[in-house]
Amino acid sequence: MIKINLLPHREERRKQKKAAFFALLALGAIAGAAVVLLVGGYNARRMSIQNERNQVIKGAIVVLDKKIAEIATLKQEIEALKARQQAVEDLQGDRNQPVYLMDELVKQTPAGVYLKSFKQEGQKVAVGGYAQSQERVSELLRNLAGASPWLERPDLVEVRSTGLGQGKSAKKVVEFNLTVNIKRPRDKDLPDKSAKPKQPGPAGRAVPSTAPGLPPAAP
Repeated sequence: MIKINLLPHREERRKQKKAAFFALLALGAIAGAAVVLLVGGYNARRMSIQNERNQVIKGAIVVLDKKIAEIATLKQEIEALKARQQAVEDLQGDRNQPVYLMDELVKQTPAGVYLKSFKQEGQKVAVGGYAQSQERVSELLRNLAGASPWLERPDLVEVRSTGLGQGKSAKKVVEFNLTVNIKRPRDKDLPDKSAKPKQPGPAGRAVPSTAPGLPPAAP
């Protein structure tokens, strides 16, 4: 006897396959969501740790900025103190400048030159006087430029012929004006006190305040 199944078994199988497919889709969606949540949680944790590190670094940067500002302020204070100390030293050294100036003018003035005036303004000294000839003026400039340890950079401002005295006693001389700079003790090496002083040569002459005429020329 032949048995015939008249039930809709094909539709039932399609329903079973469709249900299995939806179940697999749901399972895949759940697995994907779980993976996304896990990865997101891991990334969030790593970002939180990195943010904490960034905050620590920012705090350290703020502390270092404060220290740098304090160091800059200390440097400014040190520079100000150095400037004040240098100003005090300059004032103490400048007190002896007139002595050095007079001594050097006496030493460096050659024979045949008479200094009638000098005026100091800061480190520059204006000198005026008479000379028997322009060669004497040139010799004075050379002495001030190279032989003087306290004077430097002489500059001849004016030189002209003039007469000194009246009547038969009048002498034809050269009148000159020059400027020279005087050094501060910190700008030069102080002379060695142990060294023997040099004997004054014939070129050394005193600088009188007033005189009726020029000193005689050296033979």
